[in-house]
Formats: sequence, C-alpha cells, structure tokens
Amino acid sequence: MTIQDRFSSEPGRNNALGQADKPIEGREVVPAGVSDAVELVKDAQAKRVHALLQARLGDEVYASWFAALEIHKRDGAKIETSVPVKFLQSWIQSHYSDDLLECCQNVFPMVEHVEVRLRQPGDQSSAVEQPAAQTPAVAPSAPLPSAALGVAQPSGRTQAAGFVGSPIDPRLTLESFVVGPANRMAHAAATQVAETVFSETRQYNPLFLTASVGNGKTHLLHAIAWEVRKRHPHAQLLYLTAERFRFEFVEALQSKGAMAFKEKFRGVDILLIDDLEYLSGPATEQEFEHLVNALLDSNRQLVVASSKPPNAIDRLNDRMRSRLQGGLVVELGAPDFELRRGILKRRIESKQMVDPSFQVAPEIIDMLAERLTDGGRELDGAVIRLHMHWDCMRVPITTEITETIIRNMIHGIEQKRTRIEDILKVVSRHFGVSRSDILSQRRHRSVVWPRQIGMFLSKQLTARSLPEIGRRFGNRDHTTVLHAIRKIDGEISKNPRLKDEIEDLKKLLGH
Repeated sequence: MTIQDRFSSEPGRNNALGQADKPIEGREVVPAGVSDAVELVKDAQAKRVHALLQARLGDEVYASWFAALEIHKRDGAKIETSVPVKFLQSWIQSHYSDDLLECCQNVFPMVEHVEVRLRQPGDQSSAVEQPAAQTPAVAPSAPLPSAALGVAQPSGRTQAAGFVGSPIDPRLTLESFVVGPANRMAHAAATQVAETVFSETRQYNPLFLTASVGNGKTHLLHAIAWEVRKRHPHAQLLYLTAERFRFEFVEALQSKGAMAFKEKFRGVDILLIDDLEYLSGPATEQEFEHLVNALLDSNRQLVVASSKPPNAIDRLNDRMRSRLQGGLVVELGAPDFELRRGILKRRIESKQMVDPSFQVAPEIIDMLAERLTDGGRELDGAVIRLHMHWDCMRVPITTEITETIIRNMIHGIEQKRTRIEDILKVVSRHFGVSRSDILSQRRHRSVVWPRQIGMFLSKQLTARSLPEIGRRFGNRDHTTVLHAIRKIDGEISKNPRLKDEIEDLKKLLGH
C-alpha cells in the first residue's frame, strides 16, 4: 500500500440543509449527534493517523517516536493515545504535541485535544490492535538507552548548575556506535571517560575528539552523556555546542550576570563542548579559556569535539592550545569500506525493527559502501531513501533502483575535486616514502617516481595549473611538472600494470 493509498477519503454526510458535505481527503466525517460518544478508534483510522504522522515528520522521526504509539478511543473532542515508555510520553508531549493534534484532526475533525498516557503492561482493554510492524516495544530506529528511561530531564537536554544544555539524541549511544579501525581508539577513549568520570584513576582529561563532518565525533559526545547519566543519574552533566555556550555568555553579559555565569560552572561535574571551531568573539574565547582552566584545576571532566585539532584552530591562544593538548587528542578517521558496510548494515537492521519486510541484498550494501565515501550521515541518508522507496512502492530493491534513488548523491561524489594534500598522503603511503622526501630535492628513483606519479594525479584529479602543482611539490618549475606528466602518460601506454596501479590510487582518492 502506498502512502497515497493510506490517505483515501471517507464518504461524506448530510448537513443541516440536507446537502451532502464535500468529503475532506483523509478525514472521517462524524455523523451528527455522536460527537459526545465514547468510541473505540477503528484500525483503519489509527493507520491513517500513523501514515499522516510519517508523511508529516519523515521516516526517521516517525520511527523513533511514534511507531509504538497506540490510538485507543475518542471521547467527544478528545483522543486518547498511549506509549509504553515514560520517556516517549514526555518527548512527544514536549516536542510533537501540535503535530500529533493536527494529524488526528485530519482524521477526526472535531478533536481539540490529544492525551498521551503511559501504557501499563497488559493494558489491552481498549487498545486497537496495530500491525506488527508498527508496535515495537521501544523506538525502533535505535533502541532507547536505559539511561533515558525514568530519568529526569526527559526532553533529552542536559541540565546542570542552573544551565539548560543543548539536546542529546537517545539513539546516539556507545552501543549504537559502529566501531572500526578509523574510530576504535576514539570509541575506547569515550568509553573510558564515561566509566571513570568520578574515578581517581581517570586518565583522559581533557579528551579532545577531532574529525571531519559526519565521522562520528558528535555521536561520541552524546554517547558519553547517556552513559554517564545511566551510571550516575544525579551527575551534574552539561552538553553545549559552541554556539549555545556563546549565547549563554552573551545573555549573562547583557544581564550583568557574568560573575554568576562563572560561578555556576563550578558546579558542573562533566562538560561536553561540540564544534569548538565555531567559538567566536574575543570575550567569549577569553571566558572559555578561564572556564577550561577552572574545570581542569578542580579536577572536573572536560570533553571537546572539533573538526580541527587544537593546534589548527586559529582562535585559540598558545596557553589554550597547550591546555587542550595536555590530555588526549584523538582523531576519528574517514570510515573505510568495511566500516561503511557495517554502518549500512546497522542502519538497515534498525529499519527492519519497524518493517521486517524491508530487505536490502548484500550486493546493494557493497555498492553503497563502495560509492558513498563522505561519512556516516551520507550512509544514513541512503538507507532512509531506500526505505521510503520500499514503503511507497513495495517492489524489490534492485541495483538499478538503487542507482536511481541515490543518483544525485553519487553524482556529487564523482564531481568532487581532490586536494593535492590528499594525493601527497595517498602516494606517500602507497610507495612507503615520506611526504617530506617527495617535496625535497632528492633525485633518487625511489623518490622521483612517486613524485612524478603525484604530479600526474594532481593534473588529472584537480583543477590546479602546472605552476601551482609545481609550487605544491617543493617549489618546482612548471616544466618539471609537464615532464613528469608526459613521462607517466607514456609509461601507462606501455605498461598495463602501471595503468592498474594508477587506477588503484584513483580509487583510494575517491575516483
């Protein structure tokens, strides 16, 4: 059944003048005289509300928060619904109450209020039976961590010392983080911090996570927060983006409460700061420096994430860089093929918790893992698109369908321009020579050959001119670059093995 099928309209009714009302698509028109009756909600009506929620909020939000929602009965202008977990009840009430009401009003026009209550075990007296694919015990996209159940601050925001932090996602836990060679050290460090936040044997303070966009640093910050909550429910834990920190500080300055702002942070047990590179403003940077010093001097845990390591963030002064580098700085690398494949399988399994009929063949997973190399968020997006196609069309997902669905994603990757720095890194690793040797004046064949291949790849895969390539390869003349390109081009035509080697290097560079 397609989403369009789910929105089929009900027959109309006669109004006071005896004329037939025009039926509203997707709505049940309630007969006159029964608006105050208590009625059980029919299965078809409940399905229609669920379909409207899914179409309105998107597949991911629906799967996370509404798949376990049951719609029981209508009592005049009120609809009664229930969920099995208090955290879901609080989250829906605080974040999606208006959306839920509007979707219910599309099916039941007279409804003015939706009650979301906590469903007790075995409470089936008035519940409408939902399809098996729509009634998992918990939010299906990724299981809610036990720390999120029955704990204070149900909205997913951290709160400490009078501060309200940025939201944390209950799906981003240590258990849901897919581990591979590129991120194993970072995951181990995050686990260690979460387990020893109040221990005298704490080793990594501060912990500095650095990674490109989509490689998992924010996931680990959220995971640390959930794990600490689970182990220490009363811990004073605060998660802030750099933008949120700046907002709090500016607000304190405007209200002349800068001193109170500083004092409140003294009560925080663990502070997690995301996107440090976006911290801007001299006063904000200075205040952050004082805060870091105060936290570390009082032996409180600090975890920071940034797309750049401390020594590459221009806004940090030498003292701040030294302090942040005094703990553990760990990089999350780009996921390799096996890790990307593992992430895809995990995301597909999460979808199958909602819809067991959703199947993706291993060869499709391999194709996605090979072509989508920009990070975890891109992989998430591919799985969401595939599941939406399956949900609407209900035809097997083939290679051709997958190509069509993610064409614009793959197209973007094919057009991506590689940096000369990337080429130097790949060539250096492939031939076992250092980057400094490639850029040096050494003329030994073991160095000249990788240098010439690097120049050849730079001309093919970047938009740089010959003089620019020469400058990036040790301030060489453009004629040297031209000679290298012609030499490698000539060798490729005579040596099939070299041609294959060049193609392998291009694949490593994402081409």
